[in-house]
Amino acid sequence: MEGDKEIINGNEKKKSFAGIPEAAFVDDVDKFMLLPENSVVDVVLKRLDEQLSKYKFMEFNLNSKRRRLKVQIPDLERSIDMIKVLKKQKKNDTGFETQFLLSEQVFMKAFVPPTDKVCLWLGANVMLEYTLDDAMDLLQKNIETAKKNLGCVENDLDFLRDQITTTEVNMARVYNWDVKRRHAAKEAS
Repeated sequence: MEGDKEIINGNEKKKSFAGIPEAAFVDDVDKFMLLPENSVVDVVLKRLDEQLSKYKFMEFNLNSKRRRLKVQIPDLERSIDMIKVLKKQKKNDTGFETQFLLSEQVFMKAFVPPTDKVCLWLGANVMLEYTLDDAMDLLQKNIETAKKNLGCVENDLDFLRDQITTTEVNMARVYNWDVKRRHAAKEAS
């Protein structure tokens, strides 16, 4: 292990692309509880619970981002397919009839004449006109970026699941340590 990277089969792999902090595994609970900041068990458990809540929040956000990317990629691929159809029709110098989605479950027939331009919806109420080639290049770059981002999100989710598990195990170990300590104190008195 080196910094925030992990070496696997000679290749560097980032632990977290989003900068998720790594949870330290509590191996020796007795030693851990002797640290000055861990003098009160309830405070330690509360701190671990807060850490777990933060990880759960990050997991929720990453899952939302993953869902958006999994919808975005097929949309971009369909747009590329449509540009290929437009290029083919332009070469043949013929238009074609199609149906397009006007609103939910409402389709409209349209005749599309041969064209060398297309308008792309970029988001944030922005639509721009591109040549077919420029649109194809932009969409392919967007797909590459989306797939790369999806890979990063998947990696971060895997890393985050490990941190959640580690934190839950730490909480259980500290709690069990406290139960044993209380039981021993009760037997001693």
